[in-house]
Amino acid sequence: MIIRVETISQWMAIGGGVLILFSVFLIFSEVVLRKLFNVSIGGADELSGYALGISITWALAYNVIKRVNVRIDAVYQMLTPRHASFVNVMSLISLGLIGILLVYYAGLTTLDTWEFSSRANTPLGTPLIIPQFLWLMGFVLFEITISLLLIRSLIAIFSGDDVKVNALCGVRTVEDEIMAENLDFDKPRKV
Repeated sequence: MIIRVETISQWMAIGGGVLILFSVFLIFSEVVLRKLFNVSIGGADELSGYALGISITWALAYNVIKRVNVRIDAVYQMLTPRHASFVNVMSLISLGLIGILLVYYAGLTTLDTWEFSSRANTPLGTPLIIPQFLWLMGFVLFEITISLLLIRSLIAIFSGDDVKVNALCGVRTVEDEIMAENLDFDKPRKV
């Protein structure tokens, strides 16, 4: 199951990156058209704002799976593997609780938008259900990912497998970083 979630989160992160590139192209086009031809596309700022919000939420699950979320690890490095596994599970629980709040309030906002058929108060008049639903999808996948990682981590911690817990949700070690860089470096480059 986690492999499917990882694949979905990877595709959503790529989709978020595509949205960011689209908004960069849109803003660039807007600036050039205004400067050279005194013409505006209209809505570039609105659409890029939606793209930014969606892409951020779509990358959350992937960041958790790849363990690239930022942590302060000065004290963490001094912990034994057993203590580190407990700290890692507690951090997942905390992150999961925050995720629940994000899903809850984003869900309420999206439901209100749906109920009132809200539109943006802009010249585009974008139906807000579209960007808000896509935004909510990112938070939902984030929470599903955390829940699955937490279940696997709790099973591992109760079976005494601290190495697995730390590999699932721990801070990436220097060796992990080097290995990730080497794997990326060994991939054939397309020219």
